[in-house]
Amino acid sequence: MRKCGKSSHSVAVSSSHHSDHLTGKYDYDLVVIGGGSGGLACSKEAAQLGQKVAVLDYVEPSAKGTKWGLGGTCVNVGCIPKKLMHQAALLGTAVKDAKKYGWQMPETVHHDWATMAEAVQNHVRSLNWGHRVQLQDKKVKYLNLKGSLLDEHTVRGLSKAGKETILTAENIVIATGGRPKYPTQIPGAAEHGITSDDIFWLKKSPGKTYISHIRSACSVDLRWDVSPQMAGLVTDYMEAYGTRFVWRSVPKRVDKLSSGALQVTWSDTETGMEHRDTYNSVLWAVGRAPETKALGLDQLGVQLNKQTGKIVVGPDEATSVPHVYALGDISEGRPELTPTAIKAGKLLAHRLAGQSTALMNFDNVATTVFTPLEYGCVGLSEEEAERRHGKEGIEVFHAFYKPLEFTVAERDASQCYIKVICERGGDQKILGLHFTGPNAGEVIQGFSMGLQCGATYSHLLQTVGIHPTCAEEVVKVHITKRSGLDPTVTGC
Repeated sequence: MRKCGKSSHSVAVSSSHHSDHLTGKYDYDLVVIGGGSGGLACSKEAAQLGQKVAVLDYVEPSAKGTKWGLGGTCVNVGCIPKKLMHQAALLGTAVKDAKKYGWQMPETVHHDWATMAEAVQNHVRSLNWGHRVQLQDKKVKYLNLKGSLLDEHTVRGLSKAGKETILTAENIVIATGGRPKYPTQIPGAAEHGITSDDIFWLKKSPGKTYISHIRSACSVDLRWDVSPQMAGLVTDYMEAYGTRFVWRSVPKRVDKLSSGALQVTWSDTETGMEHRDTYNSVLWAVGRAPETKALGLDQLGVQLNKQTGKIVVGPDEATSVPHVYALGDISEGRPELTPTAIKAGKLLAHRLAGQSTALMNFDNVATTVFTPLEYGCVGLSEEEAERRHGKEGIEVFHAFYKPLEFTVAERDASQCYIKVICERGGDQKILGLHFTGPNAGEVIQGFSMGLQCGATYSHLLQTVGIHPTCAEEVVKVHITKRSGLDPTVTGC
């Protein structure tokens, strides 16, 4: 590994090409670009297997200047702060329920954003530190440098100050993930709006917030195979609890008023009429763009999907260039989920170290959306099952149930729903399982193992439930959609 000023760039590259490549010796067995879930898992596993490993991680501040430490999206601006803030919201609901259960509560309960944010941010910082310690313990070299590829064995690292470091490696793994997009065609969107890169690091409450979730007609969201029916239940629940949804609308512009408020103008796609309202914050949730532009992939001939900008990979995470691999959100056709990136990264490390030939299985990956009413699913949606097996080839069992904890609290449970999609013939193999309700992630995680083992509807019926739980209702489901009977569960 050599450090050099900008002027000696060509000399350094030339030197590395001649001395390293011809002798077959490299600085490292593996260099990973990207210190997120996939990159860290791959690097640590490779080091455990005796490989000499370096990780490059560099966070470009968001458009609003938000920056964070080692660990990637999940740790800093994704799963971890999201789940903690979701828990804060659940506790707010629990406070309301508590009165019905006999707890003497003050009439007005106030939430302090700053207290929550500081606690969440402190936890995230502890995780940043933990990752650095783990890399050190496992003898992985951590470099806070922005990495790009010069060839299939050479990585160029650039520090914040512009200082360059050249590293050579037998293999290179790209795990740079993605960053939130701004709808740049909308005037004022980038100037006045924020994204998920910023929301978790705000020092004060965003207040009344306009959230725009636009997906272009050609884009496909691979995070989960969402059923429109399930999505409808979640939004119905949120509407009942005060979230205002403006359907069939497209934002047109964002203006900052003299009062400091943000005025959003949008148009109704059916009537063409324009509407406007004022907000404290505007949050764009319009998808993520892969971090491929600054990696130097064009010169190497690494194949990208022209529509998505993601890297085309094989079942073994290999790109179109030998010795260059890509994993996690940067890879085309992969679910954008932390656990899949971690598992794929570990398996890749084993293959690169010559310890295994096992490939990642991306089928039946369970996931949960931490909306106020949680939604968890594993396997196929009803629509996808129908496409693959035909309407007559599937059987859908379903039930509307009432969580016991909702009864005394007198909470509406009309959106708590279970759907089990099975093959209609033979053993009635389970193709997909969908659940809205409390602790959806915990429920679906348990059932997902069954799908990995090829569970059937008869297996489900043979399973004894834990009474009285929400998950129990899954093993009791017996009414089919085809029958047209009322699927509402009665009694206990």
